[in-house]
Amino acid sequence: MNNEPKAIEILLYYSKLEHYVKLQFDTCIFITSNLPTVLLAKKFHLILVVVILCPVLIQSQVSERPSLKVGRIVGEIIVDGFLDEPEWQNAPVLDTFLTTEPVEKGTPSAPTLVRVIATEKAIIIGVECKDPNPERIVRFSKLRDADISNEDHIKIILDPFMDGQSGYILAVNANAARYDALVSNRGESENKDWDTIWEARVSINENGWIAEIRLPIQSIYFKKKLTEWGFNVERRIQRNQETIRWANVQRDQFFGQTSRAGLLTNLPTFNYGWGLSVRPSLVNSLNKVGADGATIYNLEPSLDASQRLGPNVLATVTLNTDFAETEVDTRQTNLTRFPLFFPEKRAFFLEGSDIFEFGFGTGSNTVLPFFSRRIGLVGNEQVPIIAGAKINGRIGGTAFGGLGVRTDSFDAEGTSYDATTMGVMRIRQNVFKESSVGFIASVGDPLGRDGSFMSGLDFTYQTTRFNGNKNFIAGAWALYTDREDLMDDKSAFGVNLDYPNDRWNLSLNYSRIGKEFDPSLGFVPRQGVHYSRLGAVYAPRPDWPFVRQMFNELFATYIKSIDAEWQSYSIFMAPVNWRLESGDRIEMNVRPVGENITEPFEIAENVTIPVGKYHFMRYRMEAEFAAKRRLNGQASWWFGSFYDGTLNELELELNWNPIPLIGFELNGLRNIGRLPYGDFDQTLVGMRVRFNVTSDLQLNSYVQYDTDSRVLGINARIHWIFSPFGDVFLVFNHNTFNDITDRWSLQNEQIILKVRYTFRL
Repeated sequence: MNNEPKAIEILLYYSKLEHYVKLQFDTCIFITSNLPTVLLAKKFHLILVVVILCPVLIQSQVSERPSLKVGRIVGEIIVDGFLDEPEWQNAPVLDTFLTTEPVEKGTPSAPTLVRVIATEKAIIIGVECKDPNPERIVRFSKLRDADISNEDHIKIILDPFMDGQSGYILAVNANAARYDALVSNRGESENKDWDTIWEARVSINENGWIAEIRLPIQSIYFKKKLTEWGFNVERRIQRNQETIRWANVQRDQFFGQTSRAGLLTNLPTFNYGWGLSVRPSLVNSLNKVGADGATIYNLEPSLDASQRLGPNVLATVTLNTDFAETEVDTRQTNLTRFPLFFPEKRAFFLEGSDIFEFGFGTGSNTVLPFFSRRIGLVGNEQVPIIAGAKINGRIGGTAFGGLGVRTDSFDAEGTSYDATTMGVMRIRQNVFKESSVGFIASVGDPLGRDGSFMSGLDFTYQTTRFNGNKNFIAGAWALYTDREDLMDDKSAFGVNLDYPNDRWNLSLNYSRIGKEFDPSLGFVPRQGVHYSRLGAVYAPRPDWPFVRQMFNELFATYIKSIDAEWQSYSIFMAPVNWRLESGDRIEMNVRPVGENITEPFEIAENVTIPVGKYHFMRYRMEAEFAAKRRLNGQASWWFGSFYDGTLNELELELNWNPIPLIGFELNGLRNIGRLPYGDFDQTLVGMRVRFNVTSDLQLNSYVQYDTDSRVLGINARIHWIFSPFGDVFLVFNHNTFNDITDRWSLQNEQIILKVRYTFRL
């Protein structure tokens, strides 16, 4: 059994329940060789096993969780990056850290000391990161929510509900750049677009660096009367490619898995006051459309207000909502016949977004039943939001959320649309310690189409103690939607198995999406298909001097029409994907692809792919340069056959941080297609310049141009956080169009000044 694929090992557990379901070893072998057929034949047995019988298979081995006692505050704590108040000296110290990289449960190269003190209004965390060579600390970013994963940083996770399925993540680097996120997908990922109010200051001395963090209790939800929370700390020493943790020191486990976190004990009785937050905003804007258009001045107030209905329930309203501070989307090229996916960035919709997550295995490749960008955005056009209301929180083991929005009438592509109201509701009940069962429903349509609604159920079984100490996840979900223009086959369902661990990462996914399954507030790239995907990653750590870990990857995707032939297949293979001890990475890929085109589609301007069955081979070479260097980035080259011709895709990402004050980010993409139906050349370039004055004051300028739209876009933002509760945005947007005669003409221009402040009672 030691040499058998782990997928077979997992599925063999089902054969122990032969008197319940007839799923024996020969069926397991058949799954790996004939994925789509067996999933159709066995889907109901599989759902039964997932939903009812999985708990029988798991033997939980619960180990004692380490704990840290919270200290008390007598005087006043000034958050300045210096732990010089008496309270810090009297607080209990946490210093029992072990490495997860480069050696599991090894001794760190430098000590880390953590102290936590609390009042009824806030939690304050002090972290001393000892370093014998502080001049070699890797620190570039100062921007709020910058990607600091490749710099020296500390990361903290809090589980104030002790449910093992949710939590908050705070991180800060040695430049005091702050990063906050929600635990997502039960710890496998993070929702980094979420923001809250908190402070962080840093100091550097001859012994290393110190981070001091204050988190107001009103910035998060928590379960009332708990005297202990889930808590964990992780530190990254970038130049050594070293990661250390306090609790959950296993490579197989994710830092975000709060069920494996330690405990923060001796917490006080928190008092969030009245629980009222009021954030008025004032937006001044100058807008001009076209070179001959008039410049129009607007002064628009808006208001966001929230009221706690308890420590773990929040009601929010928004009036005349404005998202002027939101960064523009990074452009993408599209060489498929399906829509592109862009993530949500607007703060109102991100609050409590972890509660609205639905169905393990759903996503932008298959189904997102609720995709908040459907509200207030139609294509690239912003739709005015008159008002919105939201309630979300947790009571006991139940997480719930409700959202309602009223949008104004608007015109798009020569068509007028009436004002409309939309809403979504989500309920999720925790079961089996780390698992859940839930319900989702939505009503309304962005374009005002009548009779629109959607509803669905999902169940996810998860354990971090499978076979002792491994991760295992299984899920099933089902959805139904309706609208006046939809006729038959309006349902979708899926089942998913996942074994995400360090050495073996295995997954098996199946979804059936009806031909007219089109939820008005969802995202569905393909309708009328059976979607099957098998993934396997074997990642050994060889005892070689320069290679840290090797990732041998295989991902097979097969998409078949419900009542017709196959649509697509893809077999992605990575015979070489090596992470080096230096932090660099090299990768080579092979990808056989098949596309069955039943209707012609335009892949580029004046280039149309005709009906037919196509089989081609794609290859990739990729290199990533370690982020510990001032100049770092990634370069990749896809090449090989493409339909009946060839395609070269060249992509380059570079980051250059010459001095702490300034940083440059360059991204470029070049597609060179040579097909019998026509040739095409596509270029997309973007340049971002960051002036990092302090962690509370940045100037960012982003310029991007692509040859498809022939639009040169400039987005410049000054963001000044003058208080933890208030900030100012000055935004400049400028778009010009280059016509076929190489003449440039103004499309639109905009200058925005936005001031907002949060009042808390």
